[in-house]
Amino acid sequence: MTTDTKIDIPVMADLAAEGKQVDYLYWVGCAGAYDLRYQKVARSFAKILNHLKVNYAVLGTEESCTGDAAKRAGNEMLFQMQAMQNIEILNAYGIKKIICTCPHCYNTLKNEYPDLGGHYELINYTEFLDEQIKLGNLKLDSNPFLNESITYHDPCYLGRGNKIYDAPRNIVKAVYGEVKEMKRCKSSALCCGAGGAQMFKDAEKGDKEVNIERIEDVLEQKVDKLATACPFCMTMLTDGIKFKNKEDEVENLDLAEIVAQALGL
Repeated sequence: MTTDTKIDIPVMADLAAEGKQVDYLYWVGCAGAYDLRYQKVARSFAKILNHLKVNYAVLGTEESCTGDAAKRAGNEMLFQMQAMQNIEILNAYGIKKIICTCPHCYNTLKNEYPDLGGHYELINYTEFLDEQIKLGNLKLDSNPFLNESITYHDPCYLGRGNKIYDAPRNIVKAVYGEVKEMKRCKSSALCCGAGGAQMFKDAEKGDKEVNIERIEDVLEQKVDKLATACPFCMTMLTDGIKFKNKEDEVENLDLAEIVAQALGL
């Protein structure tokens, strides 16, 4: 077991050694493993899974990058090497269902791994949380968010890429009652500027960074909170808030953090 100060997270290798199988594998992703800010999101979602008493596990040190960034950057060989390694491990454990908090991992595992022999049922965490709320398994308390307003930014790989628009908004509405929509939202939403491996390259010539343009859309709504559902978006839009010196006015929270707070976890 990997132990946090507040949570225990089951590791697949430990369970397999005991002859146990899981209902879900939680794919943490590179950001959830290495990025200090997004580690908070991964912990929040793990707390929710534990709260629900879900039979799940993580791969731990056996999990590697899905290869999304390598593929977007044009290195198909590296992508396939990473994918095949992951597929071998997933198939060895007999994994059937995978929950992802990162839309990039979700998209790659769902739409690109099947070509290489990786066939799994992929579940985005927003759809999972939305379903659990509708089933009445998550009793959310809106008191921590009273008198606050919020907007939601559609991640490209979640929205336009996989047509997941309603689930994230249903989660926000379950806590806040409403979502103040930006002019550019859903299928017309603007990218945060990090997708397609853009996060890992130098800026090109231009008048303005994409994340600054997008955070201006957010600030137009005059909200207290910005909800995101992607580690790339979390990084880029938080940087945009800092660039505009609005840290004291707008807080960027992932949907998993909002739900965890509403559960008092």
